[in-house]
Amino acid sequence: MKKIKVLVVDDSALVRQTLCAILNADPDIEVVATAADPFAAAERLRTVIPDVITLDIEMPRMDGLTFLRKLMSQHPIPVVMCSSLAGGGSESMLKAIEYGAVDIITKPRMGTKQFIEESRIMICDAIKGAAAVRPGKTPPGRSTLKEPSPRYSADVIMAKPTSQAMLQTTDKVVMVGASTGGTEALKVFLEMLPEDAPGVVIVQHMPEYFTAAFARRLDGLCRVTVKEAMDNDSVVPGRVLIAPGNRHTLLKRSGARYHVEVKDGPLVSRHRPSVDVLFRSAARYGGKNVVGVIMTGMGDDGARSMRELFEAGAITIAQDEASCVVFGMPAEAIKHGGVHKVLPLERIAPEVLRLCV
Repeated sequence: MKKIKVLVVDDSALVRQTLCAILNADPDIEVVATAADPFAAAERLRTVIPDVITLDIEMPRMDGLTFLRKLMSQHPIPVVMCSSLAGGGSESMLKAIEYGAVDIITKPRMGTKQFIEESRIMICDAIKGAAAVRPGKTPPGRSTLKEPSPRYSADVIMAKPTSQAMLQTTDKVVMVGASTGGTEALKVFLEMLPEDAPGVVIVQHMPEYFTAAFARRLDGLCRVTVKEAMDNDSVVPGRVLIAPGNRHTLLKRSGARYHVEVKDGPLVSRHRPSVDVLFRSAARYGGKNVVGVIMTGMGDDGARSMRELFEAGAITIAQDEASCVVFGMPAEAIKHGGVHKVLPLERIAPEVLRLCV
């Protein structure tokens, strides 16, 4: 398989050097050029056509958002936005997603060995996910890219559920997992829900600090209330909880009350938060009361635990290939035999509501 060609655009020489080192260390990725600003990037694009561009927001001469809009209108190439951990840039990053960027990563920085390794995994996976995207089209099928170790399953957070699923009640809850392309897919899904829709918990692969801004954006667009999940938040009709970046989120039940637990832990299925963790907890504590949905995304996070949901009596739905930005996670869930229905994006919300009546 050909290597994924990357153009790194950032005004910091140190960031460019660090990203190059991380990406070139992956056998599937090659940095073919770097640029200190959009004008230099435009010159590089005259001679090199990369598969993916990493792009900073704050740069001299032209900001990243302006360059992104010009790029998407003239020569669409999958773009991964690269941000510092400062929360102030969250709104700009979400604006970049609206303009056509496919993912967000945080700039690599020094830390513990575990932190650096986790950062490397998430950066390389974001590049591979972006390389699987054809703007405005379905992906060309790079979802089988090999994934280096370490790789943990949901076992490190919670034991596999027993065959004794939760008895069915009148209260239904909806669990949703998404990754690359999921920010816009979730917008479509949530805008179709009425204000009294069943409680929803979502894992969208997104860095720390950006999930709060993402929740605020959706809250302003939807009839349901949308917020970043906090530990012990209740899962109730009319409320959508989005797992915070860099924290696992689990569904729990106390008597008749559903709530979430937000906790630390290692990367699971190469992610934190992980869809596998959410779905496994839902299989244990929700069982037949759950409707599980897996949407567009690279890799296989959620595939194994969707089968656990299926076996626990939940109804499970996967987004179809034609409407996915990347048909990775849904395809893997289907392959694992844990999907009852495969539906286009615009039909998922109506079907969820029908199942929850």
